[in-house]
Amino acid sequence: MSTLAIYNPADGERITAVAADDAASVAVKAARARAAQPAWAARPLLERKDCIARFREGVVRDLEALAVTMTRETGKPIRMSRNELNGLLGRLDFFIGMVEPVIATETVYDEGGMNERIEHVPLGVVGNISAWNYPWFVGCNVIVPALLTGNAVLYKPSEYATLTGLEIARLLHEAGVPQDVFAVLVGAGPVGAALLEQKVDGLFFTGSYATGVRIAQTVGSRFMKLQLELGGKDPTYVCDDVDAKGAAESLADGAMYNTGQSCCSVERIYVHEKVHDAFLAAFVETVKGYKAGDPMSEDTYIGAITRSQQLDVLDAHVADAKAKGAVLHTGGHRLPGPGNWYAPTVFSNVNHDMELMREESFGPIIGIHKVSSDEEAVRLMNDTRYGLTAGVYTPDRDRAQRLLAQLNAGSLYWNCCDRVSPRLPWSGFGDSGIGLTLSTYGIQAFTRPRAWHLKAAG
Repeated sequence: MSTLAIYNPADGERITAVAADDAASVAVKAARARAAQPAWAARPLLERKDCIARFREGVVRDLEALAVTMTRETGKPIRMSRNELNGLLGRLDFFIGMVEPVIATETVYDEGGMNERIEHVPLGVVGNISAWNYPWFVGCNVIVPALLTGNAVLYKPSEYATLTGLEIARLLHEAGVPQDVFAVLVGAGPVGAALLEQKVDGLFFTGSYATGVRIAQTVGSRFMKLQLELGGKDPTYVCDDVDAKGAAESLADGAMYNTGQSCCSVERIYVHEKVHDAFLAAFVETVKGYKAGDPMSEDTYIGAITRSQQLDVLDAHVADAKAKGAVLHTGGHRLPGPGNWYAPTVFSNVNHDMELMREESFGPIIGIHKVSSDEEAVRLMNDTRYGLTAGVYTPDRDRAQRLLAQLNAGSLYWNCCDRVSPRLPWSGFGDSGIGLTLSTYGIQAFTRPRAWHLKAAG
């Protein structure tokens, strides 16, 4: 049997090795999921909700141990691991509370002996290839509504968050979800590829644009539901009427939280020339105050880079920015090992010829661009192939809404950033992907509508 070794990115030490899947075991799990799904879908919705409620109880009970596991395998600071798990509870409450009205059969016409209804039936077997940066959030955005709506789930966690994926499975199985209804597929890319070869009714992926393209090409000739949550190059505009220090502190957190390893991290900042210098000074001061170090320490803010390969991306963005005239204010280099560490990095005098302002960095690095007008800011913010989130900082709500309405992004922020709500759809424009999770739409995403035409005899 093959195994997958798990390493701590903060010190490079091997944590453990776990049994891994191969193409044959993936096929077996897919067949078992297909066989088990009808009985799961036939269970009363209340029973499925009770399972997820017990799962929630397990998360609360084991929260500290789950946080430690996540921190050890991803390098996420421990307090941010706790934040993710505590934040998950509200999402679970939303899914449990909203699933019944969202998938209830709707009567849309009833006259003259003709009754028309819309029924919401489960997709069937759902494949989920998930991400490592927020493994509980991203995983459960798919897993929980899929199970609540009667689907079986084949879940492939990232190889960089495998232990967390196995903990999710443990708690779901303890809560009453049958093992064949929720199965974890352990491994790296070849295991994901094996999942794509199975007959599934929906495939939900979170990860890079390049991998999303390969998935779309692989399954494009097969008629299944495909959702791709991909990257972003999320911009924010700081208007000339802001409190520069307050905006800087908020956006520094939005850029550097989770060591910048968030799909919705602020990756580009455009600042009106009237407040640029004050904003930049406050931003740099804030970032210099962030402590990098042992992710298990309560006061650590900057953790390890989860994937060692990303260090090369950050180095390349820094070198390119320097070569093209950007001004480095802090950081710009790897931190001493062992482990994967990068100093929080701030550039000004940037432009759109730089990779730093065009390609996803996915690390603690930011470019700050001076602009002379709202119009220039909007033009530059939309100069991207991505469209995940975008924000505006100003005390003027009308101005903010006018500017935000012109931006090509799935989520729009006024005076906030790096925020996700279970009540709102999470989706992207352009190369940020197709489909959505969260909100009532993110529950219906795991069902297909079926039309009923019922005519009384007579």
